[in-house]
Amino acid sequence: MSDLGDFTDFDGGDGNSDESAAETAAGDAADGGTTADTAAATDDGFESMTVTPAGTDTGLGVLSAADSLRISEDEDECNLRAYVTVQNRSRVRLGKYLLIPYPDGTASPPDQERVSRHADGERLFCRISALEYAQEFRADDATEIHARRAMREAEIDEQDFKFMASLNPVAVLYRDGDELKRRMTDRVPKPETVVREATDKSEIKTGLKIPAEGVFLGHLSVGGEKVRTSARPPTIDYRLKDDYESGDPLVFRHTLVAGGTGSGKTHSSKNVLRQYLGRTYEMGDGRTPELAVVQFDPQDEYAQMHDDNPKMDDDFARRCEREGVKTGGHDDTIAFVPKVAGAEYSASHHRAEQVEFTVPFSLVHSNPWLIAGASLNDNQYTALTNTLLPRFEREYGRNATYDRFRTFLSDPALKAELDESGDIHEATFDAVKRRVQGFGAVFDQDARPITDQISQLVRAGGLTVIPTYHITDSRTASTIVLAVSSLLIDQKLSNDPLYDRIKETPLVLGMDEAHNFLTDADSVQGRQVIGKFTEAAKQGRKERLGLYLITQDPQDIADPVFKQINTTMVLNLGDEDAIKAVNIPTNLESKVPYMEKGQRVVYSPDNSEPVELIGLSTCVTRHGRE
Repeated sequence: MSDLGDFTDFDGGDGNSDESAAETAAGDAADGGTTADTAAATDDGFESMTVTPAGTDTGLGVLSAADSLRISEDEDECNLRAYVTVQNRSRVRLGKYLLIPYPDGTASPPDQERVSRHADGERLFCRISALEYAQEFRADDATEIHARRAMREAEIDEQDFKFMASLNPVAVLYRDGDELKRRMTDRVPKPETVVREATDKSEIKTGLKIPAEGVFLGHLSVGGEKVRTSARPPTIDYRLKDDYESGDPLVFRHTLVAGGTGSGKTHSSKNVLRQYLGRTYEMGDGRTPELAVVQFDPQDEYAQMHDDNPKMDDDFARRCEREGVKTGGHDDTIAFVPKVAGAEYSASHHRAEQVEFTVPFSLVHSNPWLIAGASLNDNQYTALTNTLLPRFEREYGRNATYDRFRTFLSDPALKAELDESGDIHEATFDAVKRRVQGFGAVFDQDARPITDQISQLVRAGGLTVIPTYHITDSRTASTIVLAVSSLLIDQKLSNDPLYDRIKETPLVLGMDEAHNFLTDADSVQGRQVIGKFTEAAKQGRKERLGLYLITQDPQDIADPVFKQINTTMVLNLGDEDAIKAVNIPTNLESKVPYMEKGQRVVYSPDNSEPVELIGLSTCVTRHGRE
């Protein structure tokens, strides 16, 4: 059985000195002795120097002060550059994490002793931000002679070039008793200090402020390759804070997943949501119920989370288990299917229980914008909310149907009365009457109302999936999604809820293709929707309500909602406006268009430094229609 280091994800030594070509051969053969400088005559009459090192080199290279060595509060003013020796150059990459020990004030011991002496001292944790070759001597290598000589040679001779790595300081690592901690960079290391690759898991996690425990999102990577360590497993698991000791769980500070078509958004989201199912959270009254998830699903994919993945072998499952990653289908999964006139739902690609529901027209009384559409202006919306709906409720009761409401608006006597009283002009009345038509397929269908099934809709530890793939009319689908999500949000935020089950259960509200519902709009409905979700996002931490938004067009998510998102996961995006909209650091922004399926950038300021991850190559639940 393979080691956990071979945990297949979406993908993805110490050398010798380079003083001369002769040194390379000598360094490979020798592992001890004293330094010997010898001069040898060459064909052109000059002497060349051969240096045999005493012992084995350590690290990738050394810090250089040739162009100054500077730490500054302004990141742009920092200047840390390391000379990389020849034999290490092929394995140096942008983004690689390095460690530089600080001096202790004593005379420098030999390299091996220096490494052990500083093992528990302060170290500068940094990242390679640029790589360049520079001329070692004043010479022009862009000549016909140099070019043709290089074209004839089997290998390029790097001896005459300096290979320099620019470093971005991230943090200072230090020991406080037995605990490894980090602080802001406040010291400059000495020139010629040995620079080595960070290979210790605790050092890398501490340097990047990655929590030791929490919800698994993927493995740390650089340039699409997993970061390897000397530990077992050699990969570094990235966790999202999920306890109250280190602050509020970030699930209630909201998550945005952005990625283009085929980038792996659904695959990744299934893996993340599966980790949340079964986790408990403390409520205000001291209870610790399990989290409930309600996922709106326009592509009918998430109900598959009920089933095991037939493509997952036992070896992969065991490796997941050793890293604390949940696998397998979630038994408590129900597909809550909206009953819509003229549309039938059938699913052979999952075995989850199916429960039909309809949206009762009574929900419109608390959310009148559900029938406002995108065409009512402010005057028409005021007439609907302040006059027509209240009067209809008084005359027919809260259980009156949508058909009754249309009949109510068809009464010419009502129209004349309201016009004569000055409450609603007849032209406004006619406009409202026209524009609230077309919802007959939505409300009061032949199924139990959603309000009668709250105990099934929201279940501690349960996953409820609401598919809308079978609904061909976009306005009908949007109305259903907004009606159910508004019901959940209203009850979560209410001080006097009608449904205690919703109020008393920690809840994640997942919304795929969120750009279709949460876009900035000038319409009455658009403003009402954004206002409701913004308030939900602001109050989510207190009410144990988390939003999990998935989109391929993050630039279309309304700014008031976007500002409340704490954790952003960005998969492959090819659109420049979309990449700019997710507001991630520039050094990671440039990588987004080149990411393979499942690679992502995670930007979560309250959790860690911005990092690049690779997700699991196999979905932990069933995925795909095969």
